[in-house]
Amino acid sequence: MARRAEPPDGGWGWMVVLAAFFQSALVFGVLRAFGVFFVEFEAAFEEPAARVSWIASIGIAVQQFGSPVGSALSTKFGPRPVVMTGGMLAALGMLLATFATSLSHLYLSIGLLSGSGWALTVTPTMACLSRYFSRRRSLAMGLGLTGVGLSSFAFAPFFQWLLSHYAWRGALLLVSALSLHLVACGALLRPLSLAEDPATGGPGAQIASLLHHGPFLRYTVALTLINTGYFIPYVHLVAHLQDLNWDPLPAAFLISVTAISDLVGRVASGWLGDAVPGTVARLLMLWTTLTGVSLILFPVAQAPTTLVALSVAYGFTSGALSPLVFSVLSELVGTGRMYCGLGLLQMVESIGGLLGPPLSGSGILITLPHFCCSPPTSMPQDLVTEALDTKVPLPTEGLGED
Repeated sequence: MARRAEPPDGGWGWMVVLAAFFQSALVFGVLRAFGVFFVEFEAAFEEPAARVSWIASIGIAVQQFGSPVGSALSTKFGPRPVVMTGGMLAALGMLLATFATSLSHLYLSIGLLSGSGWALTVTPTMACLSRYFSRRRSLAMGLGLTGVGLSSFAFAPFFQWLLSHYAWRGALLLVSALSLHLVACGALLRPLSLAEDPATGGPGAQIASLLHHGPFLRYTVALTLINTGYFIPYVHLVAHLQDLNWDPLPAAFLISVTAISDLVGRVASGWLGDAVPGTVARLLMLWTTLTGVSLILFPVAQAPTTLVALSVAYGFTSGALSPLVFSVLSELVGTGRMYCGLGLLQMVESIGGLLGPPLSGSGILITLPHFCCSPPTSMPQDLVTEALDTKVPLPTEGLGED
């Protein structure tokens, strides 16, 4: 293939955007909607919800921590065979899950095998997309990531319909067939050779240079901290609204409103990132700051209209920062080191995503009376007051005395 001096900024790149759209839907959309299977797994294996939830957790952890493997293989062999192999593994894991007789089988099939397939799919696709665009990179990233928002709406009711008609084994078989379309997404990833590629060296040399790259390391730390708070509303918002006496249905609907706003924010941010002059890092800092402000205001908001407004603001700003993350990374490390750079970044920032929701829950726990400086009395205050107001006859010293 002829070596290009710079990304073509279009052409076959739009087919890569299409592949990224369906890839993000078939990976993250499936993960977001997979909770509809949990009730079926609890009943089938008679296991508590805590153990069932480990299926998705293992899959997410394997996908994130395995990203450098997908990056290194893509640098050596190109993204097309790597992503196609990942699609086969993701579909095979779902297929083997249909024969499961215990949760351990689901841990291995969906968590480990499908998670490994997702690790070979996500990072190579997004890295390949970033290499096709320069001036329109933010817009291309935003369009490619909109598949997450759209599939989040479509897959949850679709999976529920599959469960009602085919039970959980038949539904998983059809999800396996759906995941097999990742192979077609990989086939659309035409390799692109750029002029700066020979100077970057192989995967080992690239990783070594990135570990000594100061701006990249600082950027990785920053995104890890951002990722710590990024998913908290999706985990704790429904419970917070129910504490404010919201019904479960409106509380769940507010998550959908947040997802719609997230979808709009991704596209708008991609367009602004290319249209506004100056470095993209400034826009990333703006959206990150506004996301943090909306998170700070959530605990003090009480009125329903205020909570809805905050959900829309959080969804838009958190969605807006997502495509810019890839654009800023490409500017820092160059398109030649994008595969390894993105793999290392996702591996490290996953620590924040995994620890954020539990740490936020721990932050709430320290406000309980058990953590106060002065321990509460053994009897509630109302009972103590009631006991003091009750007249108890004193013991008499002799017979016949009142």
